[in-house]
Amino acid sequence: MEPNKENKKTIEQLAHSINILLAIIGVLLVTLFCSLFCNVVHPDFSSWFKKENIDSTAIKNALAKITAEEKIKKQNAILWSAPNTIAIADDEKGQQIKYGKELIVHTAKYLGPKGTVMQISNGMNCQNCHLEGGTKAWGNNYGAVFSTYPKYRARSGAIENVYKRVNDCIERSLNGTSIDTSSEEMQAIKSYIEWIGKDVKKGEKPKGSGIYDIAFLDRAALPAKGKFLFAQKCQSCHQANGQGLLNESKTEYIYPPLWGNNSYNIGAGLFRISRLAGYIKYNMPQGANFENPQLTDEEAWDIAAFVNSQSRPAKNLKKDWPKTEEKPVDHPFGPYADKFRELQHKLGPFKPIVQEREIQKKLKEKNKNNSKSTI
Repeated sequence: MEPNKENKKTIEQLAHSINILLAIIGVLLVTLFCSLFCNVVHPDFSSWFKKENIDSTAIKNALAKITAEEKIKKQNAILWSAPNTIAIADDEKGQQIKYGKELIVHTAKYLGPKGTVMQISNGMNCQNCHLEGGTKAWGNNYGAVFSTYPKYRARSGAIENVYKRVNDCIERSLNGTSIDTSSEEMQAIKSYIEWIGKDVKKGEKPKGSGIYDIAFLDRAALPAKGKFLFAQKCQSCHQANGQGLLNESKTEYIYPPLWGNNSYNIGAGLFRISRLAGYIKYNMPQGANFENPQLTDEEAWDIAAFVNSQSRPAKNLKKDWPKTEEKPVDHPFGPYADKFRELQHKLGPFKPIVQEREIQKKLKEKNKNNSKSTI
């Protein structure tokens, strides 16, 4: 009987030890469960505000990007937009407007070296400079032409009408000969331009019309740098020699020449570097627009400097800018009403010229007021 008592005692001790072990394991499991439960239900919020958990630079960049995008959207929302040409009526006046559009889009077909109506221009189309038939925002469009003409233009020193403006483009940008204002072609072009701007109030110039006024650089534009950028960004369309690309029938340009005998002459508006830089900024390379520019301001200025430093047709400018004080700061030919040299007027920097002109203007006003006070 004694051995049986000892075995029973040993079994009881073993069972007790197992129970203790199970209790310990149970406590550990409960503790682990509670710990996990508390972390989920009652997380440690203080860790959320630790500086090392916040990438401040990334947040600032993200906010800046959002702000910039919103700014562009707001600006774009108020840009001028052209009426849809589908809405042009099919009556006699509508047919005239449609012919005007055709002349703008395919000028060379009718007025170029192989023109079916006249042979008076260099083979470029008006649309090569006035993008999308003169309807693209900041694409040198016709949005404010009808609303602002007739108007005084300092280049001629006279009041000009739409006919004069159109012929100026033909003579300068198309390096051609003016056409009769009573001709079917001129009347059609005029009607189309008026139709494009029909929704703009008289005297107003809506945002997005014409060419964007690009900010002046703090340095001169660099043709050498522009040459490098041209090879990267522009020559695939305009070709390495800048002579553009003709269609298969050789009647008009798919991509216009930027210099040479068939390009715009030295009297054209785009021969002023600020006009060309502003035009390039939001239209080039192909596909660029105000919302999605592909070039920086500096790149636009430098490419413009390179393009306008190349040879192109001459133009008699003796009658231009009869009042020298009204010449733009970037007009590339003297004489000037200031002390700056022709090269600086051509390439910049332009800010010193602007500042000097402002000083001279204030002095002139001061002297004028002093003269009045002594009378």
